[in-house]
Amino acid sequence: MLSTVHAKLLIVDDLPENLLALEALIKREDRMVFKALSADEALSLLLQHEFAMAILDVQMPGMNGFELAELMRGTEKTKNIPIIFVSAAGRELNYAFKGYESGAVDFLHKPLDIHAVKSKVNVFVDLYRQSKAMKLQVEALEQSRREQEILLQKLQATQNELEQAVRMRDDFMSIVAHEVRTPLNGLILETQLRKMHLARDNAQAFTLDKMHAMVDRDERQIKSLIRLIEDMLDVSRIRTGKLSIRTSRFDLVQLVENLLQNFAPQVEAAESSVTFTALQPVEGSWDEFRIEQVVSNLLTNALRYGSKKPIQVTVYAQDGEARVEVRDHGIGISEENQKRIFQQFERVSDKTAAAGLGLGLFISEQIVAAHGGSISVESRINEGALFRVCLPL
Repeated sequence: MLSTVHAKLLIVDDLPENLLALEALIKREDRMVFKALSADEALSLLLQHEFAMAILDVQMPGMNGFELAELMRGTEKTKNIPIIFVSAAGRELNYAFKGYESGAVDFLHKPLDIHAVKSKVNVFVDLYRQSKAMKLQVEALEQSRREQEILLQKLQATQNELEQAVRMRDDFMSIVAHEVRTPLNGLILETQLRKMHLARDNAQAFTLDKMHAMVDRDERQIKSLIRLIEDMLDVSRIRTGKLSIRTSRFDLVQLVENLLQNFAPQVEAAESSVTFTALQPVEGSWDEFRIEQVVSNLLTNALRYGSKKPIQVTVYAQDGEARVEVRDHGIGISEENQKRIFQQFERVSDKTAAAGLGLGLFISEQIVAAHGGSISVESRINEGALFRVCLPL
């Protein structure tokens, strides 16, 4: 690891022969030696390269080695470069003391001891490589820490999503169990009641009129079960991208009018009333079954949350679109709830309203979107709600 770090060495001396001799002494394949004949040349090189160490001659014309060292110590880029001074002056001049004051880490006298020079250079080069390697390791650790932090955030987000999915699944299963139990309980009670009449040989309980009523009640409960199953199947189709749209040309006004006739028993059971307004036919190419499903969902919602007040249904064409509006005058939807009611398993919370799977509006929006249209809501609390479906003509 350490040997891969290429070390650059700087030697400064005003005599070319001294530079060549010192270069020959310290040069190796894994080192690059840069030579400077003056302090000015040395400063230029110091600005261009990162050096493992510098060997400076003390006695040079112009700026001497001590002055160069002081400049190096005052500059951020070069202040930590180890400096070895060399001098031909006698020991009695006490240059060594001045050298250490200027920031030297070592001081050598000429003539140089070959083994001492090689040894000292090897030590400083190894220290440089260790420092570089440690710096790289610290950077790698920091990078790893950042990556782990990002990964942890992703894992946390995934965990939150999974927890939300589990909660949604549990809520969904609870809702399904509750919703399925309602029609099933009705069927079970009807069956038990009939068994009781049969056990008592009570033929009066099975007159033609009463049989008609029984069949009607059974049919309503069975239709409720089928509707729940179809909603769950539609969610599965939407998730897998298999919600099919089979278009044919038909009159939207006629479709809504027929649907309202079929809804008469539900309207009566909800103790409400529906007025229908359509000034002229509105023809287009859509999936008749799916559009009926959308309008049916909107009517069911209006009856469920309309507080038994009158409901208005309008069909008209405007701005190149066919539009269906269903307005109720019930509990209304808060601004916050308006943002989420088109999501899966979301319902307007109201103790007096019947529950549901919370899939109707989600499925409706997906169907309308598949037709290239849009569905929107305008509402205020306790002022009812207006749902508007827009389909391209």
